[in-house]
Amino acid sequence: MPTIVVGFRLGHAVTSRQVTVLVTETGVLHRAHGVCGQPPKLDPPKLPPRYLHPDLAWMKGEHMLTSPISALRDHHTTAMKKGYTEVLIAPACVRLDLEEHPMPPKENPHDARPHPELTEAFIGTAPDTAQPLGAAVDEFRAALGLPVRQKNVIWRARRAPVPPRIEAMLRTLARGSAIESPERLAVGWRVTPQAVTLRIGRTAEPLDRPAVLELQAALTAWLRLTQPPTS
Repeated sequence: MPTIVVGFRLGHAVTSRQVTVLVTETGVLHRAHGVCGQPPKLDPPKLPPRYLHPDLAWMKGEHMLTSPISALRDHHTTAMKKGYTEVLIAPACVRLDLEEHPMPPKENPHDARPHPELTEAFIGTAPDTAQPLGAAVDEFRAALGLPVRQKNVIWRARRAPVPPRIEAMLRTLARGSAIESPERLAVGWRVTPQAVTLRIGRTAEPLDRPAVLELQAALTAWLRLTQPPTS
């Protein structure tokens, strides 16, 4: 029965060492490391925490692969920081013509046996395609029918709700009507869909958009500065 895995292989150019890490569709993490050209050392397989501790409250509802995928990312980051910057096998999702060892009983997790054939099959099957780990993880999740984050999503800011008074003024301007200060004031203003005008007596001066934005900022600052205490 085929096994779907996601993993990578990195090398350390100075020490001539390599590390291969992969996660299987059951959530088991395998790690092999050693000197290039020599048989690798296999760490004991790491079983998914959700499988070992399904009763933990903080894990309820968490998918079996959440922690293993996070651990795979951590291994990649740690290896790169330690100088394993040579990409021997780029992150890849691979379908292996090999059946994975069954997981041991939850009561005996140390009975999990290393699976060298799994690592060897991954090394021999992984494509020579450069891609980031995130892309390989997305392919892995898609191959297993799991949700995948959307790509090329353009973020747009959500418009804040408009206060009722401003909403009413907006409708007035949309109808082509003007909003203006009371005529009894010696200094006043007039707002139309086309312009903002300040007046002193019978003299009026229109403002361009940059001037209106600057005036709005100044008025907002003043209102905040002079806002009465709420207590």
